[in-house]
Amino acid sequence: MNFSFSRSDFPADFQFGTATSAYQIEGHAFGGAGETHWDSFAATPGNVAKAENGARACDHYHRWEEDLDLVAGGNFDVYRFSTSWARVMPDGMNINPEGLDFYDRLVDGLLERGLKPAATLYHWELPSALADLGGWRNRDVARWFGDFTAAIMGRIGDRVWSAAPINEPWCVSWLSHFLGAHAPGLRDIRATARAMHHVMLAHGTATQVMRELGMSNLGAVCNLEYAQPADQSAEAGRVARTYDAIYNRFFLSGIFKGEYPEEVIEGLGDHLPEGWQDDMALISQPVDWCGLNYYTRKLIAPAPGPWPGLAEVDGPLPKTEMGWEIFPDGLYHFLTMVARDFTGDTPLFVTENGMAAPDRLENGAVQDDDRIAYVDAHVAALRRALAEGVPVKGYYVWSLMDNFEWALGYDKRFGLVHVDFDSLERRPKASYHALSAALARS
Repeated sequence: MNFSFSRSDFPADFQFGTATSAYQIEGHAFGGAGETHWDSFAATPGNVAKAENGARACDHYHRWEEDLDLVAGGNFDVYRFSTSWARVMPDGMNINPEGLDFYDRLVDGLLERGLKPAATLYHWELPSALADLGGWRNRDVARWFGDFTAAIMGRIGDRVWSAAPINEPWCVSWLSHFLGAHAPGLRDIRATARAMHHVMLAHGTATQVMRELGMSNLGAVCNLEYAQPADQSAEAGRVARTYDAIYNRFFLSGIFKGEYPEEVIEGLGDHLPEGWQDDMALISQPVDWCGLNYYTRKLIAPAPGPWPGLAEVDGPLPKTEMGWEIFPDGLYHFLTMVARDFTGDTPLFVTENGMAAPDRLENGAVQDDDRIAYVDAHVAALRRALAEGVPVKGYYVWSLMDNFEWALGYDKRFGLVHVDFDSLERRPKASYHALSAALARS
């Protein structure tokens, strides 16, 4: 099975990439990295499938050259990676030279292969020493994050092609402090409100630090999930708008408009830190691009109980191995909506899109036609937006390789490359080979 598109179908400056994150692939037990709140979350019974953790992961720390060869062999332009705060600063404050050296080698290795390094500073591994001080609930986290930004980008910022402070603020705050599904595993509305605002404050602080270092091509990366009412009732419509405000518009509005949606203030306003409005100028300083991570839609229905008074309802569409509905029209919706309502002419990138599939290794190969079909349909949705004048400048597949899928352990495979988690052997799947062919330069 092949893709219906090729590189020649896109503008000459359109960037194709693939993405990973530090804790999911590097092996956090290596290189002097410090303990993170994900290590303690994973060590708590019941939090992670099979009690698995990121101690070894894919051992990218030692195998990075092989992995960068895979990026280059896939004919990608960009490699989006993240840096680990706890690798660079094991206690959140003091520098580990080995950590800086690792990312130095990684960036140089990308440039040697003709690849553009796209750095994300934070993809969820908060140093435990800072979690002990309240983590994202503590306003000081923005200052601590600024210090980390200065340390890592003071070393590699002169060579990265693009940079963004925080991957998926919704996951860092709501998923982790309200739903309790990710570290630190809280279910507390006051902690949630403070984490949501402090994540935004840290974004602004890090952006300011990088500007002061003379860096450019700085962006913001938000995960977006299409919220559709479960039925035609007015109440279902209301809670779907509330879900959309929490998940999507809170972070976009903060960064691009310097305000938070009224639907969220209704529920969180009493719990936000005093004087939060005074931070909006720092939070909403200009960025050079906006990244959209998109995977699925959710059907939303009213539910009893306090705000937000909603629940997810199982939908009828085909689903990935994550149980997520496959809904490419949602990507078209967000590209057009974000450009219309928030970013205007600012370039947009699809910084993550992909699927967990029921991959079967047979005779040393994985024929993942379902992943090819998923990516193909979403690229078609992107091309619709592009044809209508939306300034989409790139598309990155999640993920380069199978990895530690957070609370789901190693069972859910998103990779273009199959990883045997015993031998750590890498085997490119059919989707990798098909993409390499589609992206080949004539």
